[in-house]
Amino acid sequence: MNQSTTSQDLFNRSLKVAPGGVHSPVRAFKSVGGTPIFFKSASGAKLTSVEGKNYTDFCQSFGPLLLGHRDAEVSAVVRETIDLAWSFGACEPYSLELAEWITQKIPWVERVRFVSSGTEAVMSALRVARAATGRTKILKFDGCYHGHVDSLLVKAGSGLAGETASDSAGVSQAFANETLIASLDDEAGLERVFEKHKGEIAAVIIEPLPANYGLLLQRREFLQHVEKVAHAHGALLIFDEVISGFRVSMRGMAELLGMKPDLVTYGKVIGGGFPVGAYGGRQDLMDLVAPNGPVYQAGTLSANPVGMRAGLATLKKAERENVHEVLEGRAARFVATLNEGFKALGAPMEIARQGSIFWIHQATGGETIRRLEQIPKEHGTRFKAVFHACAEQGVYLAPSGYEVGFIGFAHTDDILSDAAQKILQAVKSTHG
Repeated sequence: MNQSTTSQDLFNRSLKVAPGGVHSPVRAFKSVGGTPIFFKSASGAKLTSVEGKNYTDFCQSFGPLLLGHRDAEVSAVVRETIDLAWSFGACEPYSLELAEWITQKIPWVERVRFVSSGTEAVMSALRVARAATGRTKILKFDGCYHGHVDSLLVKAGSGLAGETASDSAGVSQAFANETLIASLDDEAGLERVFEKHKGEIAAVIIEPLPANYGLLLQRREFLQHVEKVAHAHGALLIFDEVISGFRVSMRGMAELLGMKPDLVTYGKVIGGGFPVGAYGGRQDLMDLVAPNGPVYQAGTLSANPVGMRAGLATLKKAERENVHEVLEGRAARFVATLNEGFKALGAPMEIARQGSIFWIHQATGGETIRRLEQIPKEHGTRFKAVFHACAEQGVYLAPSGYEVGFIGFAHTDDILSDAAQKILQAVKSTHG
């Protein structure tokens, strides 16, 4: 790469070879405007752009980097593994070791199957649920995202209980009709959907910590009601913990809630920064998966040895170093500094947080945002200016006001303190 190459140069070239110049939509800066920053390297809590500018990174590859970029211990394991094998397409001990670790640590995951993405994990879990119940419909919640599975790229439809419409070109209404939608934080609405579709719903799938349209913190009582109603109607409960699993605690939100889903999907953290996904749960359900049972699912690069060993190294270090408790403290101090700073500046902003996940949003007067319609209408527009001002200060946030931020073990208190002051300076420059 030419030393004088800029992000603008690279983006111009990318536009000629990739849709929108990117390989995942949010990277395009469509929500915030401007040219995407191209990065050439990363280490710890920092990113370095092709122009040579350093940024404190709160995107963290959208969540997988619990320890930060290229943690030295994980990096050593990765280099060792690359010298052993890149891919087998055969049985190997590395996925076994990670699977044993997960099933020993998480009681409700009696069997686990590795795939290559969160989307694959969700798609497979839904297939298992349909096979187990003999039913076809899936119930999801408005404000939860479960990957780009056709049947889950849906939105609320006519206003009738649970009815949906396609939310993406290329997804037929027939697929959309197999999915029902309920509102988060609404027990009565959930019950209406089940009453209208008695005996039709195979499973309820939910992010117990919705973190794809902002951070929509849910009441424990609501989530427990979801489980109660689902089981009362013979439906399975699927927790999508692709983001929250191994991130908010070692056993994810299910542990914090004291709940045991029938099936659960994971991703991100369990690959240590490499492409990975997994679905697991009760043995009787997972034994329906081929070769034991009639539910077919396969993948050429599933359980890739580099991701398996990187993930296990990450989880072992997280346990040994008490990473989740450390991050809880650091994140709490970071968020408190920012919330106090916003008040001092008179800036109408505040932060929602769960563990090491946080979301900067327009102030609501102290009301917890639990549903999409509670997000202030001006939030997305106002975030644009904040995003670019933070980037000028050397702080990189995910380029959308509806994406959350992540703190990794590499974000020391000193790094977080410095970043907090830069964010406040950025907010001051945009809000006066």
